[in-house]
Parts: sequence; structure tokens; C-alpha cells
Amino acid sequence: RLTNPMTDLSKKRQPHRKFVAEPFAYHQEIELQIATLTNMGIGLGRVDGWVVMVPSTLPGEKVRVRIYRNHKNYSEGDLVEILEASPERREPKCPLFGTCGGCQYQHLNYASQLEWKRRQVAELLQHMAKLEDVDVRPVIGSPTEWNYRSKITPHFQKPRDGKIDAIGFLAIGSRTRIIDVEHCAIATETINDGLAIGRKEIFGNPGNYKKGATLLLRDANGTLATNPNEPITEVVDGITFRFLAGSFFQNNPFILPEFTRYVASQARASGARFLVDAYCGSGLFCLTAARHFEKVVGIEISESAIEWAIKNAEQNGIDNCQLQAGSAEEIFANLTFPAGETAVVIDPPRKGCDAAFIEQLVSYSPHTIVYVSCNPATQIRDLQPLREAGYRVTTVQPFDLFPQTKHLECVATLQRIL
Repeated sequence: RLTNPMTDLSKKRQPHRKFVAEPFAYHQEIELQIATLTNMGIGLGRVDGWVVMVPSTLPGEKVRVRIYRNHKNYSEGDLVEILEASPERREPKCPLFGTCGGCQYQHLNYASQLEWKRRQVAELLQHMAKLEDVDVRPVIGSPTEWNYRSKITPHFQKPRDGKIDAIGFLAIGSRTRIIDVEHCAIATETINDGLAIGRKEIFGNPGNYKKGATLLLRDANGTLATNPNEPITEVVDGITFRFLAGSFFQNNPFILPEFTRYVASQARASGARFLVDAYCGSGLFCLTAARHFEKVVGIEISESAIEWAIKNAEQNGIDNCQLQAGSAEEIFANLTFPAGETAVVIDPPRKGCDAAFIEQLVSYSPHTIVYVSCNPATQIRDLQPLREAGYRVTTVQPFDLFPQTKHLECVATLQRIL
């Protein structure tokens, strides 16, 4: 039997306000059989039909759980003891796993992480979009399972009694308690070296800080950047990108060449001659794909990002890519590409596309849409109006840019059939 040393009653969350008659008392211990994993990376079991959610558990396991919160239709518990372990369980690499909220899957072997992520995408497709006939391809894993993150943002709270208590990330299930992180197993060693230096400086000079703060640690080809306005360089599939350290750029450089090549291949597979990148940022997709198309247009609402995209195109000698600042909702207004020969790549924020953009995209009616998303739930929500407008989902390919965590990127390819 395995006990969980992370269970600490002195730091437990307080009982949730009661809405209905609750099946369990606060801190009641129960035995539970874990049936599945949610897409948040949390184990789920049932007692007489009542759902109990328990982090750090795996399907097939029998566990002892301490209830800490009851909701209207489910309860949450802390893992106290593993009575029967899953054969897929492994020893977490980080001693903070189970308390730090940064990772959800360190206790699950990597092959099983990929399969569970594929299954979760497939279930979302079936339940939200009613797409039971679309095959979700096996998840393409990261070539580097550990020390892959090229950017982290640990933070600390306002000094108390002349000292700073912790520098790190939020605890599981908390919006305020920070877990002190000396070393992050999924960040690059360059970042961890910088983290050690930053922690020493901050802990040694608490009087310099009147309030809490967030640190930026970004690895740019082995060089550490801590100033968000510092220009840095990343090379993806032979294309050199320059951008500000604090701006958005995918932070697993090890998988980016395969990721961008796949997006380009899906966009050109139907014979499209032209490409539109509707949320182009500093040019990741449009510039890596430009070699495969006659002409490319990229648009981005951030003027700073589009300035860097223009510089990146010039630096790489890419002369068939037109880049412009503006709302994605306006991208099709002056577009001269024939829709039947055009592919559109969209990579929106986590919230997905808004109705105005979907309406304009449907009105333009490109032959192919390649939808890239870090949030499969909002992506699948957006598939519904596209299907109603005459598009068919041909391929769903997840990529694991974030091993050991619940996150992934998902690429859905759609073609116009009406």
C-alpha cells in the first residue's frame, strides 16, 4: 500500500458551502474505485452513483480518500492511501507532485498519458459535437518528456513579517496558496539555473518588494531572458523567429518543427494555392508554411507581434507573405484569393473564435480550414457552426506539447463539401 505524504490537514481547504443534503461529512474517509480520468487530469470514481473527484489517482486503482468539499452533484477528496495501484502508475519525478498545481500526470507512464489524452479528445467530439464517425489519431508525443518548457512564470506574494514565504506556482485546488518550487522538472535546465539565481536574490532582499510579483524565465537557445521586452531568437524548421521574451510563442521548441510541418501539410493537402493565417502572432504558421504556397496572408490584432512578423519574413527572405495588423474579423474584407483554392489556418486564444469571426469565415467559404487549438473544448464547440455551414471534419490530430500536464494542442482539419 502507498500512502500520500502530501496530505496535510493543517493546510486543507475549508468545507464548501452546503447546497443540498451531502453524502459525506467533511474529512470523512472512504474507499473508492477510480473509474476514469477527466480532461482536467483528475481521477473520478462513484459511490452509489455519486461522483467523487480525486487528484493524483488513476483508473483501476482502489484508494482511500478524505473528503474536503461537497458540491451539488459531486464531491472532491484528497488521496490518503493507494490500496491497489494501477500497473500504469510510476514514481513522479518531482517531489512536489500532488501539491503543486503545475503537473497532473507525472504518476502516469508517458505512453498512457498520450492514450488518455487521445481518448479525452474523442469523448469531447462525441458528447459535444456528436461526431462519432471522426477518428482521433494517436497523439503525437513530445520528443522530450522532461525539461522541455522554454518559459515559466513563477510568482510570489507580498512579503509578510519582513520575509517572502514561497516562490513558485499555485497549489492544487487553491487560487491563493503558492507552493515553493526550487526546481521544475518540466522546465529546461537553463531556466532552472536562472530560477535558482532569482530565488536567492528575492529571498535575500524582501525589502525590495512592496507587493507580490511574477518572474519571467525564458530559455532562448540556451540563453536566459528575464526582461519581457528583451528580443529573443527561436529557430523552427529552418525559419528564424525574433520576438519579445514576454510575448506569446509556443514553449516546447522540441516538437515545434513536426507541429508546424503537420499544419502546413494539412493546409496544402487538398491542392490549395493560397494560405490565410488568421491569428498569426509573430508568424509561426504562415512563415513556416510559406514555401508551400504561391501567396500567404497573415493577420494579427497585436501591432507589436505583426511588426516582429514582418521583420521575421524579411530576415528569412520570405517575399510571398503579406502581413498586416488588424482584427481577425476583418481579414476577409479585402482578400482577393479565390476561396476554392485557399486554406485558412486559425489558432485562436483559449476562448476560441467568436461568432463574428465564424460568420465571416463561413461567408468567405475557403476550401480547407485547419483549426489549431490549445483548448479542445472550445475548438469542438466551434466545429458545430462550421459543420452546419457545409464543412466536414476529416482529421483530428492531437499533439502533446505539454507532457506531464493535462494540456495539449489539437489540430482539426475541415473541408467544404457543400
